[in-house]
Amino acid sequence: MSREIKESDWKLLRQMVPVALERFCQRILGELDRLGSDSTKSHHQRYLAIFAVLQRRDEEMAQAFNDMRRSTALTQLAAICSHGLLTEEEFSRFSPETRSVIELLLSRGQA
Repeated sequence: MSREIKESDWKLLRQMVPVALERFCQRILGELDRLGSDSTKSHHQRYLAIFAVLQRRDEEMAQAFNDMRRSTALTQLAAICSHGLLTEEEFSRFSPETRSVIELLLSRGQA
């Protein structure tokens, strides 16, 4: 299994990262909106819930998007895919080799 992403896939990934990041942020903000508007909980409970989500999501976001390099691209692409941030059509644009590596990483739970 190659740990080096192909040049064409690297270029494609760099194009898709802003889209995936925007989707992830939109999802997080929706989650925070729901938590913040839960009138069954006290303001403090809502604050604590929001803080916990932000901490968890920040770690997930860092794993998927921080310091994108070719040497970490496959792992980061697997993390992006594990969060469902690419459509099937977008994912299908990657080479069969890259898709196979990502599917293997996801099946091993390494994303």
